[in-house]
Amino acid sequence: MSINFTLIIQLVVFLIVVLITMKYIWPVILGAMEEREKQIADGLAATDKAEAELKKAQEEAESILNEAKDQASTVRESANKMATKIKDQAKAEALAEKDRQMAAAVAEIEQEANRAKEDLRKQVSALALAGTEKLLNKEVDSKVHADLLNDLVKEI
Repeated sequence: MSINFTLIIQLVVFLIVVLITMKYIWPVILGAMEEREKQIADGLAATDKAEAELKKAQEEAESILNEAKDQASTVRESANKMATKIKDQAKAEALAEKDRQMAAAVAEIEQEANRAKEDLRKQVSALALAGTEKLLNKEVDSKVHADLLNDLVKEI
């Protein structure tokens, strides 16, 4: 056998192996490769989608956090205003109560002073009447009259 015949037979066998491989094995390998390529592409797309969703969730979380901070600030300001209002109201009520008590005390003092003046008038009137009675009961004598007036002044 010659080398040419061996090469031709090897060439024919090689072509048969190539044809069988192309007809039966190659489509299976290409299908598996395409499926794997599709899985990798789907995985990359899912990763991109997950990253986008994560970024969106982080932005939402930051937005919610900022909104919560704003609300907390608003509540704090409102509480401070309310505390100031309550404090001012309590101060105003205390001042009003002080003024009311002062007015009541002044009115009571004035009443007591009026009562004392009235009592004094009554006493002066009584003394004047008593002095007049003594004067009228005795003779009109300037010395007795002066003594009675001096006694009256001492009593007042």
